[in-house]
Amino acid sequence: MPKKIRLGILGGGGDSLIGVLHRVASHINDNYQIVGACFNPDFAVSQAFAKEIDIPLNRIYSDFDTLVEEELKLPEDKRIQVCSVLTPNFLHFPMAKKLLDNGFHVICEKPMTTSLEEAKILQAAHKASGKVFALTHTYTGYPMVRQMREMIKDGVLGKIHKVDAKYYQGWINEIIHDKDKRSTVWRLDPKKAGISSCMGDIGVHAFNMVEYTTGLRVASLLCDFNYLYEDNQMDVDGTVLIRMDDHVKGVIRSSQVATGEENGLAISIYGEKASFHWEQENPNFLYVKSDTQPMQVFKPGHAYNSKLSLDGTKLPAGHPEGIFDSMANIYLGVARAIRGEAYNDGEFPTMEDGVRGMNFIEATVESSKNNNVWVKLLS
Repeated sequence: MPKKIRLGILGGGGDSLIGVLHRVASHINDNYQIVGACFNPDFAVSQAFAKEIDIPLNRIYSDFDTLVEEELKLPEDKRIQVCSVLTPNFLHFPMAKKLLDNGFHVICEKPMTTSLEEAKILQAAHKASGKVFALTHTYTGYPMVRQMREMIKDGVLGKIHKVDAKYYQGWINEIIHDKDKRSTVWRLDPKKAGISSCMGDIGVHAFNMVEYTTGLRVASLLCDFNYLYEDNQMDVDGTVLIRMDDHVKGVIRSSQVATGEENGLAISIYGEKASFHWEQENPNFLYVKSDTQPMQVFKPGHAYNSKLSLDGTKLPAGHPEGIFDSMANIYLGVARAIRGEAYNDGEFPTMEDGVRGMNFIEATVESSKNNNVWVKLLS
């Protein structure tokens, strides 16, 4: 087996959910070894965390710039090969660009940047670098999501008519109704989160899910946001009407104030022959419905699934897999790309997905602020 890929981590220290998700995912298929990091802007805190998870301190750096500078001094066969960017949104662009400019592969949390302009600049830097760039739309790694994608490519649904995607959470309820609290959360601070909270954080996942599974592109949209309070600059709820290729229409619904909801990403895709329904909170069940046949339920690990789905399944049928495994499938695809091995283009989201995501976010903001007008996306 090839030597493990040398991985660096930016952010994601302490009790960060996204941090442990990436670290566990990188280990699942035995392709990576964490060799360097800057987990926290406080060097002492970063070192303490490195000790806690048993990473040698000699390559725990005081800041991002020092990490790049010192790693470049090392022989090429010793230095970090790929860096995972797990920091708040406003740091994604400068970190990812500097990494690409200096010859590192990049795995980046979404949204990729805080503006479409930055996304285009990063896209050019990526093209010039020749390096691998992956965007962690985690849910594309679920076997049944990949199964949907492959079955749609095979024509199981026929012509698609309508798409209905939603991502509902309720976590911001505890914060948004308290004026003092809402001023302390970085996701409600446009300087750190960018121009959107709800749509930029979770709505873009639903958008990505629509394009990933159907293979179609959103051509235009109309959006209506809810901010709840006059002094709140960031959307916490939104509904988006979408028009896609071939006269396909649909809706993307996203909320951070859906009381009682946990992580409610779901998608329904309706075609002339049949329809699909999948929910992130029950990821091992893909429901296939039609007007002429009883409902079918597809589950991971069975021989009837596609090669892409089975490649992302690690356990025998009937053994539940979850979000760690989903993220691990993205890391697996990136490892193949870094090593120059053959891989399916559905194994990890790319720079193009990041640009599309920023285009979507900016279009929703533009539509809502201009009294809910239709806005075209880039072709």
